[in-house]
Amino acid sequence: MVTITSIETHDVRFPTSRDLSGSDAMNPDPDYSAAYCVLRTDDAANGWQSEGHGFSFTIGRGTEVVCAAIDALKPRLLGEDVDAFFADMGSFWRHLVGDSQLRWIGPEKGAIHLATAALTNAVWDLYAKREGKPLWKLLVDMTPEQIVSLVDFRWISDAIAPEEAVDLLARNEASKAEREARILRQGLPHYTTSAGWLGYPDDKLRRLCREAVAAGFDDVKMKVGADAGDDMRRAAIVREEIGPGRNLMMDANQHWGVDEAIANMERLARFDPLWIEEPTSPDDILGHARIARAVAPVGVATGEHAHNRVMFKQLLQADAISYCQVDACRLGGVNEVLAVLVMAAKFGVPVCPHAGGVGLCELVQHVSVFNYVAVRPSLEGVTVEYVDHLHEHMADPVAVRDGRWLPPGRPGYSSTIRADSLEEYAYPDGVAWASP
Repeated sequence: MVTITSIETHDVRFPTSRDLSGSDAMNPDPDYSAAYCVLRTDDAANGWQSEGHGFSFTIGRGTEVVCAAIDALKPRLLGEDVDAFFADMGSFWRHLVGDSQLRWIGPEKGAIHLATAALTNAVWDLYAKREGKPLWKLLVDMTPEQIVSLVDFRWISDAIAPEEAVDLLARNEASKAEREARILRQGLPHYTTSAGWLGYPDDKLRRLCREAVAAGFDDVKMKVGADAGDDMRRAAIVREEIGPGRNLMMDANQHWGVDEAIANMERLARFDPLWIEEPTSPDDILGHARIARAVAPVGVATGEHAHNRVMFKQLLQADAISYCQVDACRLGGVNEVLAVLVMAAKFGVPVCPHAGGVGLCELVQHVSVFNYVAVRPSLEGVTVEYVDHLHEHMADPVAVRDGRWLPPGRPGYSSTIRADSLEEYAYPDGVAWASP
């Protein structure tokens, strides 16, 4: 029996507020951060394979709260048999979220759920390393029945029943190998957010748009929402630089009310945006639905702040979103992400994961490759967010070429932050925080 012997928690923060990378209408000065954990087992013979790494993305203050939540969940895992977990990862997830007292401060939302994501992803990272496969391949090689057994259908079976999910996945089985070979050759389509942060001056915005086009990006996203006049001016710059043949996305980061979102998008529609992202409060299902009806054919995208699978269920049932932006760390880790993937496939909504944060690109590439190969066998409408920041701190950073993601090949979930970066950017005592 191999057991979990220790779980380290790290508060690691990168001072991105110093150059306004990541800035938007609601978060003008974020420090991209992670509540990070390292699981170790007593299986020393496997060396690095005896560690699982996971995190939940944050933007600075409050990371310590999520770290405390990870510490509160540790007793659910310490001393447990990892082989028993690996034999039934659905039961593992239900065990992790099943503390009857901790559930009171959820259930399945908030800081506790962010901590659930970090620990869940760490266990999956360990599992994939044990199997010698990248996470996407570990999942692709499972049968439809095995995938469905990972999903907690509590609260979502009115949208998709387990039997429906098995049938949906089974339809794709015969052609999985063909799509796997294609995605390994061609990679995934992706768009860049790095050009359009709200705090960037116009000359930098223009330069970064030109660089994005030169790098092969066909899709560029810009932040909007703080000032209507600025939005119009900046949108004109982006559209001028990327030309009429490329997609322009806009992201309001929840800054508008429903009526305000509709009015602002009437003005911005002249720049032919593909979607408006988070046009209002992420909790407002009916507000998103009303905006979607009003701004069509511009699509509505949301999901990075949807706390759990139930919110996605309602967004899909209400025809409130055209693009499903699942976040690998906002939901409760791999298991709950799978729940959203099968629901989105049933409702015919493309999944374009959120990856605007440290390490998120590394995680969502696995989600997107698996989704294409095994769940929704089409790339129509699919584009995955790419942010060109902080990849140098990851042990297995994303690889891109000619505007396409190249699927990861190393075993694990690509979730490991380099040891020297953990030390340098540890908050508040790391060297990076020693002086402003």
